[in-house]
Amino acid sequence: MDAATKKTLVIGASEQTDRYSNRAARSLMRYGHTVELIGLRKGAIDNHPIQTGRPALQDIDTVTMYVGARNQPDYYEYIRQLKPRRVIFNPGAENPEFEQVLKQEGIEPLHACTLVMLSVGTY
Repeated sequence: MDAATKKTLVIGASEQTDRYSNRAARSLMRYGHTVELIGLRKGAIDNHPIQTGRPALQDIDTVTMYVGARNQPDYYEYIRQLKPRRVIFNPGAENPEFEQVLKQEGIEPLHACTLVMLSVGTY
């Protein structure tokens, strides 16, 4: 994998083009990142399948969250097992409780916007 390419898991992916998760997934692909998508319903974004459940994934560098804190506990153990380098909590997804757990696991939690990070070159 290219050093500039970060395999990213988008949690909360949606086929609806007005959703930020959809915009972020398309932007990540446009910037050359490998993307995995998990959503409530199966579908696709630009021919990339949206999976449901907790698929077996490997080599995830970044998880970007588009689900609110109330709906995140179901993902805690799954994300910990993926051992990403970082988890981006996009606006509205902030979760201090989970952020502490991630820090204890050596996973960097970020309060950031994936779309902004991509556009300004800090992704």
